[in-house]
Amino acid sequence: MSLRFLDLARPSRQHWLGYLLLLPAVALVALIIVYPLFVSLDLSFQKIGMATLSAPRKPFTLENYHKLFASPDFWNSCWVTIKLVVVVSAACFAVGLGTALLVNNRFKGRTLARLFVALPWAVPEVIAVVIFAWIFDSSFGLMNWLFIKFGITSQMINWFSEPTAAFWVVAITMIWKGYPFVSIMALAGLQSIPEDFYNAAKVDGANAFQRFWYITIPVLMPVLGVTSVLVVLWVFRDFSIIKVLTDGGPLKATQTLSIMTYDQAFGFFNMGYASAIGIVTLVLCVVASLLMLGRKSQAMY
Repeated sequence: MSLRFLDLARPSRQHWLGYLLLLPAVALVALIIVYPLFVSLDLSFQKIGMATLSAPRKPFTLENYHKLFASPDFWNSCWVTIKLVVVVSAACFAVGLGTALLVNNRFKGRTLARLFVALPWAVPEVIAVVIFAWIFDSSFGLMNWLFIKFGITSQMINWFSEPTAAFWVVAITMIWKGYPFVSIMALAGLQSIPEDFYNAAKVDGANAFQRFWYITIPVLMPVLGVTSVLVVLWVFRDFSIIKVLTDGGPLKATQTLSIMTYDQAFGFFNMGYASAIGIVTLVLCVVASLLMLGRKSQAMY
């Protein structure tokens, strides 16, 4: 009887084979994602400094969340994060979709052009930060030289000491690093659109803009919907670009929620408070993902 129960080749028990094959992957995901998530949630309800596995659990408290929602630094970080998400996501989609439409055409050197479009995505973030730190250097950076050369300004701009300038330096760096991902995704979607759609539209007298608005965009909506979620989540969680470039300064003008979480956890050794920030960030990411993965992510055709 036991051998018949273990016979997974029987039609009535073939679905158990799939479950068994998935079990190692599910266990690994639970170990490296689900378990740390529950630990962070538990720490957020404790007033604790350095968290260790051997330390006894602290009493349950909502003090971390009370302190968090009453903190001006938290709301400032939320505002900086939202600004970065809006600016970087919008620019990444504009530049990424534009370059995808460009390299989707047939022209000499298209393969090389596609390589250059995808190149920033392959560059490690720290190297990209070093490049832009040199470009925006206040003493001998390329950007200051161009501004003075074309008469935009008469003196050197200290990009990393002025809050507004530092924010835009971070935004430009993230746009340069992130737009190739949108280009690659959009290009894959463009190549899946049947040429008959455009030929029929040309016969009906549709111009280039009408073909783009009524054919390209509706068909690309599933790709653009998923891509928008991934780009927004990347901007939400990105840490290395801001940390290396400005470290959240000046005057916390570039301090996002991820930077604030790191500072509280490893700068001030306040693990409970940092966990509360992380949980709130997770909730914001989930809400943003659910709002974007709605009807607009479905194709018209």
